[in-house]
Order: sequence, then C-alpha cells, then structure tokens
Amino acid sequence: MPELQAPISNEIQQAFSKNELAVWVRNFRTASLLAFLFMPAGATLDRAVYPNYWREFFALRLACSGTLLFLWWLVKTPIGLRCYRFLGWLMPAMPTALMSYMIYATDGSDSPYYAGLNLVLLGAAMLLRWTLLDSIIIFLEVLVMYLLACFFHGPIHSQGMFFNNLYFIFVTGVFVIFGSYFYNQLRFREFAFRFELDKNKSELEETNRKLVELDQIKSRFFANISHEMRTPLTLLLGPLETLMQRFKDSFDEHSHDLLATMHANGMRLLKLINDLLDLIRMEAGRMDIKHEPLVVGAFIKGLASAIRQVALNKHVTVETEVDPQLTAILADRDRLEKILLNLLFNALKFTPEGGSVRLQIEKQKNELVLIVSDTGIGIAEKNLPFIFDRFWQADSSSRRKYAGVGIGLALVKELTEMMGGSVKVKSTEGKGTTFTVRLPCELCAMPAKPQISGPLPAGGAAEASDEWLANLYRRAELFPAVTAIRGKAPPANLAGRRAVVLVADDEPDMRRYLKSELDADYDVLEAEDGLEALDKAAGFLPDIILLDMMMPQMDGLDACRELRRREQTMNIPIILLTARADEETKFDALEIGANDFLAKPFSSTELQARIKNLIESHHYQRNLSKQNVALTSAIEQIKETEMQLVQSEKLASLGRMSAGIIHEINNPLNYTLTGLFSLRNKGKLLAPDQRAEYDEILNDVEEGVKRVRNIVSDLRAFTHPGGGGGEMVDVGDAVDAALRFLAGEWKGKVHIEKDLAAHLAVWANRNKLVHVLVNLLQNSIDALAEKNFSGGAQRTIWIEGRTEGDRGVIVVRDNGPGIAPQVADKIFDPFFTTKDVGKGMGLGLSICYRILHGYGGTISVKSEPGKNCQFTLELPVKEIPAEMEEQNGQLLRL
Repeated sequence: MPELQAPISNEIQQAFSKNELAVWVRNFRTASLLAFLFMPAGATLDRAVYPNYWREFFALRLACSGTLLFLWWLVKTPIGLRCYRFLGWLMPAMPTALMSYMIYATDGSDSPYYAGLNLVLLGAAMLLRWTLLDSIIIFLEVLVMYLLACFFHGPIHSQGMFFNNLYFIFVTGVFVIFGSYFYNQLRFREFAFRFELDKNKSELEETNRKLVELDQIKSRFFANISHEMRTPLTLLLGPLETLMQRFKDSFDEHSHDLLATMHANGMRLLKLINDLLDLIRMEAGRMDIKHEPLVVGAFIKGLASAIRQVALNKHVTVETEVDPQLTAILADRDRLEKILLNLLFNALKFTPEGGSVRLQIEKQKNELVLIVSDTGIGIAEKNLPFIFDRFWQADSSSRRKYAGVGIGLALVKELTEMMGGSVKVKSTEGKGTTFTVRLPCELCAMPAKPQISGPLPAGGAAEASDEWLANLYRRAELFPAVTAIRGKAPPANLAGRRAVVLVADDEPDMRRYLKSELDADYDVLEAEDGLEALDKAAGFLPDIILLDMMMPQMDGLDACRELRRREQTMNIPIILLTARADEETKFDALEIGANDFLAKPFSSTELQARIKNLIESHHYQRNLSKQNVALTSAIEQIKETEMQLVQSEKLASLGRMSAGIIHEINNPLNYTLTGLFSLRNKGKLLAPDQRAEYDEILNDVEEGVKRVRNIVSDLRAFTHPGGGGGEMVDVGDAVDAALRFLAGEWKGKVHIEKDLAAHLAVWANRNKLVHVLVNLLQNSIDALAEKNFSGGAQRTIWIEGRTEGDRGVIVVRDNGPGIAPQVADKIFDPFFTTKDVGKGMGLGLSICYRILHGYGGTISVKSEPGKNCQFTLELPVKEIPAEMEEQNGQLLRL
C-alpha cells in the first residue's frame, strides 16, 4: 500500500479510531458474556480434578462472573466509554487473577490450571481488538500473576514442569503480541482502502451530479430557444390564417398560392420546434402514454391522405397494407401518428422521383409490427449505428443535399421505447431502407364514436384559443420539415419593454384604480388572489408586486412568504397593502420579506414614489447579481477543468444543432418576406374600409418575422464566426456597403463623418467584415437614440481608417451615452447584454470578436460614460499564412 500524505493519514486515523471504538465495545461485551458463561461451567473441571476445592472455586467463579457482568454493563455507560482502555486491561485481569489463585491454592507450578491462562490470552486476543501496547500489558499481567502464584505456593518440586508451563505461557504471549500487531496493521490497511474508496465514490457522485446539472442547463437552453421561436411563430400563423379566411375572396390565385406557401412553411417550422420540445419533455419524464381505442384502417387511411400531396409533388408512389386481423387496438394515437409520419416523411425525403414507399401493418403474436420501406438511396453500413442519435446526420456539412436537424428518427426511437417497443433498420446503399417498429398489441372492440382520420380543419373564429392552439400543433405534424436552404435575412430591431407591475387584490374596484394610476408608466398585470399572483409572478417575472393583505385562496402574507421561498421570485420587490395599520401587522409583513408596507387609504403620489424607488433598487440589485453570477461561474470554471471540457462538447453539440435549425428556418422566412411584399401591393385593391384592418394584420405578421429573423441571424453568426476564406478587402467599399444596409436607420437621424485613407485594404472576408461594421453601426444608432441632445448638438458617428505598420485600423466612434465602466470588460462575452428583455440576445459584439480573431485581428473598446464610445478594429494589411488562419478558426470553434 503506498504511503498516505500526512493530512489524509490523520483524517483516516481519526475515522479508523472512531470505527474501532464501536467495534471494540461490541466485542468487549461479547467476550464478557462468554467469560460470564464459561467461568461457572469450569466448576465441572474443578470437581473432576480437585474435588476438595470445587465448592470454594465455584463460589469464586460466580463472583468473577458477576464482576464480568458488571463490566459488560459498565462499558456502555459514559464513564465506561471514557475509560474503555482501562476496562480492556481489567476484563482479562479478572479471570487471570482467579486462575492464578487456583494455581496457588492447588499444586503451584505443577497445577494444570496454567492452561486457563493460555485460554485467557488466546480468547481475549481473538475477540478484543488489542493494540501492541495492550497486548504487552495483558501478557505481563498473566506472566506476573503466574509467577507470583508459583512463588507464594512454596518450593518448586518439579523444575521441568515449571519450565514447561512457563515456556507455553511465554510462547503464547509472544504469538498474541505479534498477531495483534499484524492484525491491527491489516485492519488499518483494509479500512484505509475502504475509506479512500468511499471518498472516491463520493467525488464521482458529485462529478456525476454536476454533469447532470450541466445537461439540465443544456435542456433548459433548448427549451427557452424553442419557446422564444414558438411564440412569434404562433402569432405569425394566427394572423396569416385570418388573412386566408377573412379576405379569401379579395385575392387572386397567385395571392392564394403565396399565402398557402407562407402557411405551409410556417407549419413546417412549428413542427420542428414541437419535435424539439417533445425530446425535452421525454428527457424530463413529463410525457405520458395513453391507451385509447384506435380504428387501424381509418387511421392508416388518414396518414396516407396526409402524405399524398408530398408524394405527388415528388412523383413517388405510396402503398399501404393492413393486416385483416387488425380492426381496432388500444394505442396512443398521437404518439403512433408521430412515429409513422416521421418514418414516412423520412422515406419520402430520401426516395428519388419514380420510386415507391410502402407502409405495412401486421399482427405477429402479441406484437403490432409497423414496416416502412422505400426504394431510396439507402444508408451506408458505417452510419447505421448512429441514425437514431439526436441531432446526428450522415452529412453535416453546410452544403448537404438533404435538410434536417436529426430529430425525427431520434423521436421515433425514444417514443417507441417509451411505449414498450423496439425499432430496427435494414438498408442497402442505392437500393432502399426498411424500418421495422414492434409495439405491444392489444385488440379491442370497435369504438362507437367515429374517429378523425385526416387533417383537422383550420380553427374558426368561434373556437376557443386553447382548442385552436391544439388544432394548430396537430396540423403542424402533417407538414414535413423539408425546405431548401436560402440566405439569411438582415437583422431587425426588437420592440422595447416597460417595467411590469403585478397587482393582486380581490376587489375589482381596487385593481381598476391601481391599474389606472400605474398604466401611464408601467405595464400592469392583475391577479384576483394569492394563488393567481404566484402563477403570474412565476410566468412573467414582474419588476414589482403589490399584494393585498386579505385575499381568498391565499392571503398576502402567505403569498409573500411563498414568493420569497421560490428561487425565481425571491428577489422581486413586494409592497403589502392593508386596511390594518397597527405595528404588529407591519412587523409581520416586514418579517416575512416584504420590502414595504402601505396602509389604506394611501396617497397615489406616495405609491408612485415607493414603486419607482423599489424598481430602481431592484434593477441595481439584478445587475449586481448578474455580475456575482458571472464571477462565481468564472471561479468554478478555474477550479474544475474537467467541467470545461464537458461544456466545450456541449457547445459543439449546440453549434451543430443550431446550424441545422438555422438552415430549416431560412426558407420559410424568405417565403414570408416575398409574400408580404406581394400582399402589400395587393392591399391597394381592397375596399377603403378594409385597408386599415388589412394593414394591421400585415404589420403583426411582419413583427413576428422580424423577431424570428433576429434570432436566426445571431445564432447563425455565433455558430459560424470564421466562415468564409480570407481575401484583401477594400475598407471603403465595406463601409459603404454597411451604411447602405442601415440607410433606413440613420438617414435623416444621424450625421455620418468618414475619414478613410485612400486604397486602404485589410485581410478578412468581405461579407464578414460588413457584418461586423453593421453590428457596430447598429449599436451606435441604438445608443444615440437613447440620449437627449440639446444646444445645437447632433447625433454623429465618425468612421476612420488608417494604416499603422502592418495593421489596418478602423475606428467607429459615436457621441452617445457610452458604456458603464463596470460592464466594459464583459461586453464581448456571449449572451451578455445590458439591454432590456426583448431588445437583444447579447450575441452581436461576441460575434464581432470571434470574426475578427478568425482573421488574425482584434477589437477593443474605449468609452467615456455620458460622452462617447469608440470601437477600434485592427486587421492585417497583407495576406496571413493559411495555416495560421486555419488555426485561428479551430481555436474559435473550440
């Protein structure tokens, strides 16, 4: 066993001593009980060997047994535990003293009772956990008592017998001493190994827990991105369907085609998002399986109808075959539909024109067998083990022929296994692929209620919103995620956001009054009781909460206590409102975590002032909390290098997934933009009384497109910062291109001054350099819009370019509000932003930083708060070696 370090050895020694004490007490009591039983039993030996002494010896044996029984009780008391080492010496001394007396009273050195001393040494050494010192002391006890018994008995008549007895006692004692020593060493080593093993196990469990937490963070990130896209997309599809229904008679055939194309691509995008959310729900264990009657024939007919148009567009034949034994079964219709649609659309995607796709359903024993085969391109044998992995694709390059994000087949596998089945694949390259799904099968009677076998109709005006959403999500499943790859749309500005106030009061008049007082400066949410306030606080995360003290379901005090208990809402300022103004009520309100207390009736001016102060304080605390979180995260990353490797792999997976999703999003966005342009021209043909509503709907659609387009632009640039080969780029041309892109943002609003050296060129990629300049100019324009100018001053942006040695320098400076010193060192971090929610994702400057470093350049910032802000870009003015450019790109990707 290797030597342990001193601190670790001390830790193990303390743990070993604590463990040994517990075992020692148990063994001590066992030895005491055995001695208590065998001491009186030895009277039979006394009667046989020394009948004249047996009565006297029997009384002594009983006394010794009583003493041992007392020691058995004493060792468990606090006094006994403090003196356990002394008791360890005393317990074997009792029978040793008795045996020595019996040797003295009988034949002295010739007495056969010397064998009892050997039994004391051996028995106690085997049961009691003696240390080396204990063994020596007990051995000396036995040896001294034996010699005293022989000496006081009288002259030694048989020198040979005395030497014989003394020899065996001495040898037994030596074996006991060395045996105890080596046994203790062995026990300590075994304990040390077990201790280290338990310690390593705890460390492994902690590492595993952190890995699980990191995986949960990844899942939450995917869920947040999906929900962020799902909301504007649903708002886009809603007005679009309204256009298709309410104004259907106002459009010609071409307009109807444009609307249908926009709608279909929006549904495809919604399907991708829903599939991703399904994966996250399954991973979190929040998806249940239903067992409801399903008419197989009608179900398959509906599926065939759903994919028929796709098959006709691709000129692919679709065949279905259903086992006559299968009439109605118990199954989860939605999950089974998702499995088959993913397999069928996958088969259609990879089957060329003129091919065929076959769906066959059989009953084999107690299993439902679903077979989807095609005559497509097949799958390479080396790729077969990976096709059911999440986000995996055989061709993951940016120029791949078949679009997708690698979700469909992963969903098939996980849904099948969730339903207690299995899925297998067989494929031959160039000939086709066959997927076989096996599920438990349970026949049932035909349902009396007819089932829907095809796509549901679009929701009408009379439908409830939840029914319309459920209908929309189900119809999205019938659209395959197959779109062409197009260029990305330019970025757009996001709408601003006012502070949010949540008012919880059971009196409608009070809520109406508070809303009217606050509506001019804040966005106001209302809740009728404490439970509703908790739900809305968790869902919207308001900037401040007003709670009435007396409310049904849950009063203000309980609601405040629960808000402080939850991590999401524990820092939100809370003002309690009540008609009771006594000191005890105020103390109770402040004790449970309320920030302020107002007694009714109260002044609206006072309420406004308190709300304003608390919101400002909350914003300061939130910024400080963000900085603390960032600092804590940085420290954790330094301490745990292994977690950094895991995070790098997670970010790589995110990049691959984001790249796939981005390709799938671009096409429906371009269709939508094209359709909007045409629809605005068609609006001139409408009657004047319909144009206002028509324009309002188009504006809603355009706002949804802008939100999705901004997310796509940032994610794509973030995942491909160094894309595009290097070239010599004319700086003046790049600056002019960036200004043209933003002409609608700055013309007539911002004064632009350029001072660029003639024929200045740098080594970069033109498109990427233009993207960097657009980001910097857009930031300057946004910052200038937030600053008030007076005394004839005007909003100005200066763009300068010069050469310094072997570097080209580009400066973008504005006279805006500048950047606060406390955040200046964080502005290039991914997802860091000082803007309110809805105005940006914090990727723009991080993208600029990564792009410039990809071509051997740098970016820095210099700012005077309240006066100006200046970004300085430096790039090589000559071609950099290809290997250096490739190395920079690899470092950025890591």
